[in-house]
Amino acid sequence: MKKIRIVVVDDSAFSRRSITRMLEVLDYVEVVGYATNGEEGIQKVIALKPDLVTLDLEMPKMDGFTLLRILTTRFSLPVIVISALSGADKVFKALELGALDFVAKPSSSASVDLLSIKEDLQKKVLQALACKPWSHIRPKSVIKIPDHSVSELVPAGKAGAGIHHAIDLVAIGSSTGGPPALQQIFSSFEQKYPFAVVVSQHMPAGFTKAFAERLNRTSFFDVKEAEDGDLVLPGRVLIAPGGMNMTFEVCGGQVTARINAPSESDRYIPSVDVMLQSCAGIYRKRVAAVILTGMGNDGSKGVRTIKEQGGWVIAESEETAVVYGMPREAVATGVVDRCVPLDRVAAEIILQGGFS
Repeated sequence: MKKIRIVVVDDSAFSRRSITRMLEVLDYVEVVGYATNGEEGIQKVIALKPDLVTLDLEMPKMDGFTLLRILTTRFSLPVIVISALSGADKVFKALELGALDFVAKPSSSASVDLLSIKEDLQKKVLQALACKPWSHIRPKSVIKIPDHSVSELVPAGKAGAGIHHAIDLVAIGSSTGGPPALQQIFSSFEQKYPFAVVVSQHMPAGFTKAFAERLNRTSFFDVKEAEDGDLVLPGRVLIAPGGMNMTFEVCGGQVTARINAPSESDRYIPSVDVMLQSCAGIYRKRVAAVILTGMGNDGSKGVRTIKEQGGWVIAESEETAVVYGMPREAVATGVVDRCVPLDRVAAEIILQGGFS
């Protein structure tokens, strides 16, 4: 197998050395070069023709955002941003500009702290491998774009009855590629609709508050990072805090969010399965589950529970998913009612929820 060629762009010599060591322990990775600023980064990309770039946003001369625009538009390269928590809002700007994903750099530059990102960084590189049709690993597939004016029905025998009820709750799960996908969905709603939304986006602790605030600025809905005891209300969006799980219970006749530490068995955090299974028993047929882009199978157990309780399920189609992992696994359960491209998700919620 041909190795994935990576260029590391970071103005810190210590960070460059550490990131290189973390990556080169992987058999399928070769760090072919590094750059200390954006201008040098462009030169190295042209000369070395890497498959992927890791990028620090804070650099002298040409900054990370300018380089990112060039890498994603001119070179169509996948980029993984490595950024400190203090730059959370910049991370989401980078994702909107086309970065594939990000890794949270620890606030301390001590070697023991920086090494804490090793597992996450290696996992994100694997995800990059999954989302790009590398010619030497898997064949490129021809994608047929359907008519976006109608929903793509899942083949007969692989879905529910197709008769849906008005909804009180939309529960969304996403991972790689999720932040810009969620922003597109929420900005697509042209008014505040009378249903609540809950979201579990795989994300580390410390980033979801800035993410929720960013979504809130471009949405008619009231978007916030969920806190323990928050009420699930029409017109409100609750984002599960990074590194924690979100569940629900009825208190005094009102549905309340509970924020819980993940269990050792939770592979993906915040867990989409945990969220969906919790809300299914409360909302039953009046809940819609939406599975967006992401690697892995989180959400596949949850959508089964949603369907068992009479709810309905949407999955993002392959043509728009950055990583068609979570949606594929959801479809494989046989309970998905609609599989639609990202730009049809909001309209599908409105239509099937009885709000059109």
